[in-house]
Amino acid sequence: MSEHKNPFFEPYNTPHDTVPFDRIRIEDYEEAFMEGIRRDNEQIEKTINNPEKPTFDNTIINTQEDEGYYDLLGRVSTVFFNLLSAETNDEMDALAQKIQPILTQHANDVQLNPRLFERIRYVHLHHRRLTAEEKRLLDNCYQGFVRSGALLDDEGKKRLRQLTEEASMLSLQFSQNLLRENKAFTLHITDEAQLDGLPDTAREAAALTAKEMELQGWVFTLDMPSYSPFMTYSTQRELRRQLYMARNTVCTHDNSENNLEICKRLINLRREIAQLLGYKTYADYVLKRRMATNTRNVYRLLDNLIDAYKPTALKERAELMKSLPRSLQKEEKGLRPWDSGFYSHKLQLKKYNLDQEMLRPYFELSKVIKGVFGLANRLYGITFKENKQIPVYHPDVHAYEVFDRDGSYLAVFYADFHPRKGKQGGAWMTQYQGQFIDKKGENVRPHVSVVLNLTKPTDEKPALLTLGEVETFLHEFGHSLHGMFANTRFESLSGTNVWWDFVELPSQFMENYAVEKEFLRTFAFHYQTGEPLPDELIDRIVKSRNFMAATACLRQVSFGLLDMAYYTQKDAFTDDIMTFEKQAWRKAILGEQLDDTCMTVQFSHIMAGGYAAGYYSYKWAEVLDADAFSVFKQNGIFDQQTAQSFRDNILSRGGTEHPMELYKRFRGGEPTIDALLKRNGIKRKTT
Repeated sequence: MSEHKNPFFEPYNTPHDTVPFDRIRIEDYEEAFMEGIRRDNEQIEKTINNPEKPTFDNTIINTQEDEGYYDLLGRVSTVFFNLLSAETNDEMDALAQKIQPILTQHANDVQLNPRLFERIRYVHLHHRRLTAEEKRLLDNCYQGFVRSGALLDDEGKKRLRQLTEEASMLSLQFSQNLLRENKAFTLHITDEAQLDGLPDTAREAAALTAKEMELQGWVFTLDMPSYSPFMTYSTQRELRRQLYMARNTVCTHDNSENNLEICKRLINLRREIAQLLGYKTYADYVLKRRMATNTRNVYRLLDNLIDAYKPTALKERAELMKSLPRSLQKEEKGLRPWDSGFYSHKLQLKKYNLDQEMLRPYFELSKVIKGVFGLANRLYGITFKENKQIPVYHPDVHAYEVFDRDGSYLAVFYADFHPRKGKQGGAWMTQYQGQFIDKKGENVRPHVSVVLNLTKPTDEKPALLTLGEVETFLHEFGHSLHGMFANTRFESLSGTNVWWDFVELPSQFMENYAVEKEFLRTFAFHYQTGEPLPDELIDRIVKSRNFMAATACLRQVSFGLLDMAYYTQKDAFTDDIMTFEKQAWRKAILGEQLDDTCMTVQFSHIMAGGYAAGYYSYKWAEVLDADAFSVFKQNGIFDQQTAQSFRDNILSRGGTEHPMELYKRFRGGEPTIDALLKRNGIKRKTT
């Protein structure tokens, strides 16, 4: 039996140098982390002891972009933390708790190293003849050190270390608590009568889940492919209530997974970090490096959206209330939160004769994949070929080689489609390798991954998706195109390494195609008969596109308001989270708010996902994506010349220039809200 070698310590020797998931053992991670830190420190010592005058090449590239095989810490961190979200287990969770403070301490050691910063500051002050991309990297590097406390005195640096290390651990604990709480709940049904109203796809999926858990009957979970159909179709109001309350009270219970105090502490830690660095609030600190630039502009966007959409949202709610059965209208509270999805669906069916289940047979996953890949081919000329020689981290994962229009290798693309025990909820795109040009001039291509939680196949049927799931796939695929088309010199500026209120443009842009007849015609065929999605169904999809659109907009705005309310705090936050939340977003909320429910404790984006003081970005980018897609609508939704301009000016440029400059180069001017209002069928109020 040969001795096991840590795969992180040697060349991978896999197709395209992809991660050898099949050779990695749990004990390999800690060894690689510690050796990676040692190598990092050794490299920094070499840099700060260099007797030569600091230059861009011997200081900035050395510390930021000394690419190559020896970047061990980056290599192991990428794999470990990606899998911590996509395929974790108790051992991984325990190691994360152990290693996270060590990594945060190391990051602080680097960012707060005075000798290293002096070299960087010297280059920042005295640089000559740098390219635009080099200047951008230098500025990012210098600002990164300053924003990490490099200008603080010793006492300030010591305090910053304490705050960042605690915040890092609490963010990790928040995520682990949320995953455990979400996976702990099940609604186990043994009486078939309690499945009344549920479509076959939901029943079959629940039976499969029960079988996997070695239970009789049917099991429903808080994963969206299970939760959403139940809330939409089940006639069992009490069971809908149970499921709704389970989902909306996670991490509020009196147990070790309670996130209430963690959230309060994270809000205060971030406020204190910002104030230590000279900002009034954490939002001020964050927005300094965003397109929005300040809180005033964020609130202007959110308030403008409320003004534009609330009148229509009130009409939508009035129409919904009017459609309720008389018995419900007579109830003191009438429509409860667990009723909204059920009766909204009934109203949509009445108005448009459209139902997600009518569409599912036409959205078989393998066909959807071909459709999405085909869209990328039609727009950009790229092709996808599955390569089973590329190792994957779970049998559900598919790995593809991506080739450019001229047949040259472009990227590796991993797709992970279905929920499972060790996987966080939601959907995201990530990378196992970013794009950069190495010192030999070779363009090192990226390895990108999309992680989704789509409807699973059952014993009776293949994976049949809802239109919403198709949109989610398109969204994350848009992010992946941003990664795959990256074409910059430095990895830290490539792909999705852009300001956060710009990063959602490529993803939300792709969602537009989900309701375009020309696109649906390319892949939406009945999984049994092969018949295409009928024209009249497509017409109903288009007509119903704006069903409850204003209500959906206000929901997103409410999340933005909540986020800003927490991170514009100037003083210590001492309020009760659940009470504060209901007040913070009140002007965007139309329905009943229940005392026991809480969004904050499960709001991963702003507590553990990097969107703190940044959730408005989704609406900010929606203005951009509607404006950008209007160009395609004008020129043809598959117009290759327009697509090439979008690729050249936005998708391939990463963070090498200010995002508004990139956008204007594509669009010919700054965006307006007009295209978004037109798309959503909203008419501006006239004074």
